[in-house]
Amino acid sequence: MFSLNQSILVRGAAGEPLKNPFTGLSKLEVEFRRGDFSVVCAGGGTGKSLTALWLAVWSNVPTLYFSADSTAATQLSRATAMITGDGARDIKRKLVANDGSFAEYEAALSKRWWLRFNYAARPTPKEIELHLECYREVFGIYPHLVIVDNITNVDGGGSSNAEEYTFGLEGLCDYFNEMARETRSHVMAMHHVVGEYSSGIKPIPLDGVKGKIGRVPSVVLTIHAEVDGMSGRTLHISPVKNREGFTDPSGETYASFEVNTTNLQITDLSDEFQLTPIQFGPRVGM
Repeated sequence: MFSLNQSILVRGAAGEPLKNPFTGLSKLEVEFRRGDFSVVCAGGGTGKSLTALWLAVWSNVPTLYFSADSTAATQLSRATAMITGDGARDIKRKLVANDGSFAEYEAALSKRWWLRFNYAARPTPKEIELHLECYREVFGIYPHLVIVDNITNVDGGGSSNAEEYTFGLEGLCDYFNEMARETRSHVMAMHHVVGEYSSGIKPIPLDGVKGKIGRVPSVVLTIHAEVDGMSGRTLHISPVKNREGFTDPSGETYASFEVNTTNLQITDLSDEFQLTPIQFGPRVGM
């Protein structure tokens, strides 16, 4: 048992916000705090992995990224484009050419030396724990940010029906929430949405999250997108659950971010919000 004053001493780094490269989300009171668990949900190909990687690259904190959904070549090409501003396709051509041309990027990449990846397609909780301990052994600390992309790729045991599937997802959420508490990391998991919202072109409410797993995370973000038909895409990120700040479960309130699909630069359109009347009433989910 701890008194309120004793709790000051035992909290450690829990509650400290990571550097947030998404100004628009900060204006909506969304922060990624150490010791918390968050979920980012969107339809396939909408941009949730790009969002996670941008956070990993530009928060510039010790990070462990479990990239079950993307290969090393894909993540390396994307991260290099984000860091340098060069085109992702040109970078990937240099990478696979194996002629030494990719070496020009090594100096820039070395500056993100504490961003580490695991590329297992079906990592188990035991493997995740092992890599967390390896990270601590190498750097002397647990990562401040842990990304799991996607939560459904984690091998938490089989399920034979929809009821067991949902229970399995909730169990994994409980597991990652406990991991965040124990390691003082911010644990962020990518997740999918129900079929009605899988196209990714309209706002996604909290009840559009697949498996109804909104109970455990402190923050749930949903993403829908607009494509301009050329080299641009606009991501709209909605805080449908946020224990520490503003939330709108309908998904109709969001911050917008322009993505250059050539070099994967994400520009914060922090003055452009889609706001609903709920912002003027009491907060939800506090």
